[in-house]
Amino acid sequence: MKKDLNRHWWKEGIVYQIYPRSFQDTTGTGIGDIQGVIKRLDYIKGLGVDIIWLNPVYESPNDDNGYDISDYRNIMQEFGTMADFDELLAGMKERDLKLVMDLVVNHTSDEHQWFEESRKSRDNPYRDYYHWWPAEKGIPPKRWSYFDVEGSAWKYEEITDAYYLHYFSVKQPDLNWENPEVRKEIYDLMQFWFEKGVDGFRMDVISFISKDMNFPELPESYKGKFIPFYSNGPKLHDYLHEMNQSVLKKYDVMTVGEAPGVSIEQALEFVDEDREELNMFFHFDLMELDREAGEPFLMAKEPWKLTEFKKIHSAWDAVFAEKGWGSMFLNNHDFPRSVSRWGNDSRTHWYNSATMLQTFLLSMRGTPFFYYGEEIGMTNIRFENISEYQDINTINRYKTEEQRGGNLVKFIENEKDASRDNARTPMQWDTSENAGFSETKPWLKVNLNHQEGINVASQEGKKNSVLNYFRQMVQVRKDHPTLVYGSYQLLLQSDEEVYAYSRVLENMRYLVLLSFSTKKKIKTINEIVFEKAELVISNDEIYPTNQNNQFELMPYQACIYKLS
Repeated sequence: MKKDLNRHWWKEGIVYQIYPRSFQDTTGTGIGDIQGVIKRLDYIKGLGVDIIWLNPVYESPNDDNGYDISDYRNIMQEFGTMADFDELLAGMKERDLKLVMDLVVNHTSDEHQWFEESRKSRDNPYRDYYHWWPAEKGIPPKRWSYFDVEGSAWKYEEITDAYYLHYFSVKQPDLNWENPEVRKEIYDLMQFWFEKGVDGFRMDVISFISKDMNFPELPESYKGKFIPFYSNGPKLHDYLHEMNQSVLKKYDVMTVGEAPGVSIEQALEFVDEDREELNMFFHFDLMELDREAGEPFLMAKEPWKLTEFKKIHSAWDAVFAEKGWGSMFLNNHDFPRSVSRWGNDSRTHWYNSATMLQTFLLSMRGTPFFYYGEEIGMTNIRFENISEYQDINTINRYKTEEQRGGNLVKFIENEKDASRDNARTPMQWDTSENAGFSETKPWLKVNLNHQEGINVASQEGKKNSVLNYFRQMVQVRKDHPTLVYGSYQLLLQSDEEVYAYSRVLENMRYLVLLSFSTKKKIKTINEIVFEKAELVISNDEIYPTNQNNQFELMPYQACIYKLS
């Protein structure tokens, strides 16, 4: 392999994301905890993954399941203690696993000491830790909120006769990054966790931290869309570079920013190594593919096309062909289960489509992120009634729809596929009543298909299981560095049934074929020249025939060939 590949552990690593509330309960509360993660470390190590991304475990009143932090240096009581966390970190180090935590610093909880002080008076020392608009200036210019029933990101408080800014819940006031004291507090808390031995941060909505302090009306150029406006603050890159110089460059750590609203043209501003900001970030082009613009990730639109899916991934790969680095994900705690959204979760096609999507993530350039349960093909639960939902996003949008006399039946039908709670149901360990997650009623209902083979215990000893295919495919990526660092070339560009591409590094060449069809398909690959194709892995027992560059693929079949 070339020495100039700019190799890093976070490029070659495979990430396994854990939503701790839903992973494993060891205390009988119906809520997952840190000891539950410790209990399953050998399982995680056995998957072949290298990095755990742990969703927030900090002290929080849980308005948004831990993304409203009241103390950045303490552990939420229902998850355990700092001693539990230290035990987790030590157990991970023993197994050569790295830990990435969430950094949630666009906002805090309104129960954080900083905000409790800030709201007391206009001359309080913490007043400028947040964004306040004095009422005597009139109603502040429109700002949209993700989780507010009224859709307004300004909340009026009588105590000081002023409005505070919250892009998310009213209990999540936005921090004022213009204040150097705020930035120092954040850099200090980052260093606190790095000194403990944490290996990096996934940075929650990091593209939103910079605000135009004049709070103008939304410029016409944004055509009414607040998210791209929020992600284009005037000092965003100044702050990210300062963070890098103040903290990040002092440690060998991984950084991945959550970056809603960031366009493909802006990508290298974040991850070009010469700029010294972040290692990579999550873009949202794919997450918007099957959702209406203007209400991102919410209301469904016409069925997505495979050519559009290809176009998004090909375009983003091209951005990082020479500089920077990308990330690859198909679902997480904010988005529905991948096999239900991008594959086919029917009994007939569930296995092949789940493993096909695993093959895709593990054969593309960019660090792959897998969400707990993705390795066993967990699916959307599709709740029937609003009373079953726990997510503030669904609940508050339901209230908004109710207030305006909207179609609530249609709303719930949409949420069956769109709600974040689809991704948050408890991990399915076995066929017992609560799927081995808890001995008591879980905080969120368990998907009943845990009794039908979608669980770890049932798949462990089965040769052809989603779980064991995942392990095989992970090893394939590790054994073939071309799948990490090789160049990417899209093949069959206009084909709506098969996603085909090559990966090339020096004299090593691979062909990846992924069927997105419910029917058997025969495809001819004339776009690259090769004498023979040696099968590396397939998710179907019927191996595709290859005659005259012609390949026959079963429904949702995935194949990787080594070419010569």
